[in-house]
Amino acid sequence: MTIKITGTGSTLPEKKVTNFDLQELVETSDEWIRERTGIAERRISTGDTVATLSAKACSKALEMAGKTAEEVDLILVATCSPEMLLPCCACQVQDIIGASNAAAFDLNAACSGFLFALNTAYVYMQAGIYKNALVIGSEVLSKLVDWSDRGTCVLFGDGAGAAFVEASAEDIFRDNGRKVGMECMVQGSDGTKGMVLSCAERSVDNAFIAEKQTISPYIQMNGQEVYKFATRQVPACIHEALDKAGITVEDVDMFVLHQANVRIIESVAKRLKADISKFPMNLDKIGNMSSATIPVLLDELNRGGRIQGGDRIVMSGFGAGLTYGATVIVW
Repeated sequence: MTIKITGTGSTLPEKKVTNFDLQELVETSDEWIRERTGIAERRISTGDTVATLSAKACSKALEMAGKTAEEVDLILVATCSPEMLLPCCACQVQDIIGASNAAAFDLNAACSGFLFALNTAYVYMQAGIYKNALVIGSEVLSKLVDWSDRGTCVLFGDGAGAAFVEASAEDIFRDNGRKVGMECMVQGSDGTKGMVLSCAERSVDNAFIAEKQTISPYIQMNGQEVYKFATRQVPACIHEALDKAGITVEDVDMFVLHQANVRIIESVAKRLKADISKFPMNLDKIGNMSSATIPVLLDELNRGGRIQGGDRIVMSGFGAGLTYGATVIVW
């Protein structure tokens, strides 16, 4: 048994914030941001929430898959920026789209979240517990950003992407001989380096604590350490996934990576000795959306006709935790 993606969907807030707009907020420039990140603009919520963005992306994925919300067995939302601690975002999405028969819960693996959620859905379906799932990556990072900190505010954007995933007991082979579905998944984490990318929640504060703590509610990042981790760990976990699947870099048609920084993606391509043309990017238009980057790019490629049946795709991400993962799937 394997799983296959039969529908994708994505949505972005309407408001575009360019590098020139940011020049009015902090000491920066379009040239400085582009050179260091590859980002030119990003979408910022003016009212959209993680749940409403998720629901819009899910509706598009269901439409493509030819399914109704009532047919959904499981809803998984990967996010690190929910508006509510209770109820979870996935339950909010369930309510909005009317998926009355689904189980629903959230995961937080930051920018690796969509891949962790996809793997979770895979395990549920392998066990025969569910037959399908909506797997979502959705973020409103703009509320976690200190807009006076030029080291972080230039990086992040808001948005959501979703994939409808179905269990497949029947082997389906494409014309090139490849079998449709997930071939393997690897994931990992290194909590010892977790604080190089962090964002605090409420501190411990109750009636039995005399001294109140004051903590920053905004994203804190050691960019150099994150860069070193990503450029080392992403190619390593991709090689691990390829070895597990019994294939090589040359057997991959497309690498859909977390869209954090163009320099990171170029470094990964170089370390894998793979042509950069196999690494599609859209971060220039929407920036780093954490768990949403991979499913949003996947939907863009799918709807644009850039993914064909039988294509072998490697999806890989890294993020706060520190977390990382890679999956190999045949379309």
